[in-house]
Amino acid sequence: MQKIVIVMPAWKEADNVDRMIEELVDHEFPKIEANMYLLVVDNHSKDQEFEIVKKASETRKNVQIIQQGDKSGLGWAYISGFKYAMEKLNADAVMEMDADFQHPPRFVKPMVEAYLKGASYVIGSRYTKGGSVPQEWAFFRKAVSFFGNLFIRIVLVKPKIHDLTTGFRLTKVKGVLDKIDLDNLMEPERFAYKVDLLYQCIKNAKKTVEVPLEFAPRTKEKSKFNPKEMISTFKVAIILGIKDKQKFIKFGTVGFLGYLVAILFIRIFRGLGLPEVFSWLFSTELAIINNYILNNIWTFKEAKIGGFKKTIVKFFQFNLTSAGAVAIQSIFGPIGVKLVGVNLDWLVLAVVVVFLVLPYNYVMYNAFIWKTWKVPFLSKLQSKV
Repeated sequence: MQKIVIVMPAWKEADNVDRMIEELVDHEFPKIEANMYLLVVDNHSKDQEFEIVKKASETRKNVQIIQQGDKSGLGWAYISGFKYAMEKLNADAVMEMDADFQHPPRFVKPMVEAYLKGASYVIGSRYTKGGSVPQEWAFFRKAVSFFGNLFIRIVLVKPKIHDLTTGFRLTKVKGVLDKIDLDNLMEPERFAYKVDLLYQCIKNAKKTVEVPLEFAPRTKEKSKFNPKEMISTFKVAIILGIKDKQKFIKFGTVGFLGYLVAILFIRIFRGLGLPEVFSWLFSTELAIINNYILNNIWTFKEAKIGGFKKTIVKFFQFNLTSAGAVAIQSIFGPIGVKLVGVNLDWLVLAVVVVFLVLPYNYVMYNAFIWKTWKVPFLSKLQSKV
């Protein structure tokens, strides 16, 4: 049976934690077909929180409490809890959950069920169908939450994921969490760590599922989220967005340089009296040579092709895969010029390159030349090139 450990950071939550243990451990855990554990991570609270959990652990084998260590902040609390759950409790999966009842215990069961059905990363989503935020929230807070989440979805280009800022998540250990360098998450002392952790989990997970979450208002005290936390979260999202698209940005830059090479030599070949089709054909081949060299030493440098023989073979393959680009430009280029005129050949080439050639080349380069993508249904073909 799967062992799932709920990691629950708590600081000055004495008013909540006793009731949380009763509702979560005593009432909800028995309904779930898994070995459920609650691991509370205390941050040296000055109230009776530690004593309350410690006493509860004496009568419940699946309740434990640890101190998060010298480093403070929500991220470090989770990092401490994750490491303990993996190393000491041999967890198959871990859950992130608040101690203040904003994540109602009744939603743990559907989260675990989604995992048991094959999901390796489960997100408790406020913005998917069936999810919600508290009606008690003021309009401004609802707007900040919604548009802040929308901003991060756009920056990270994750349109299929509806809630990227939720703190209620379940992560499979093997192949997902154990591949992440937890000690080097961005902004671990702030809420912003959530975005970095989620970003890496989604990349590692084979299957990500969203489960509706009815987010509840705090029952005690006030939310610890503030403008500084929001700015930090946006900053992390922007950095990750740039990092995630860095290769494509480099690829696009090389493609633009290839465009300049092509348009320059089109004019040169025309001046030499070559027919329009051959002008496009030869200029495209020179752009391909430019793209191969720059992509190899810059865009795909982590998979750089070296050695004379391998370079020649790969360059030949590069030309074969680029034959599609040659065909695209040689066919659609002249057609475009006939439609809009020779004076707008630069615009025709730009449209052809951006909307047809670049997407085609990016797929071919990643799948067959530098092989940075592992495509299951193309695995046999990829092994032969």
